Amino acid sequence: MPKMRRKGDLPTKTCRKCGRLFVWRHKWAHDWDRVLFCSQRCRAQGNGNRGSG
Repeated sequence: MPKMRRKGDLPTKTCRKCGRLFVWRHKWAHDWDRVLFCSQRCRAQGNGNRGSG
């Protein structure tokens, strides 16, 4: 059986819109390099300046 990973061991990124830190998700496994926003809401607001939304 594979070894369990702790959430703290997963890679993180900073959202381009709100500046919030978010953690890798399994559904992003193939697209992790292209994930830029923490949520659909931030992505819908566009890639404006950090912290303005």
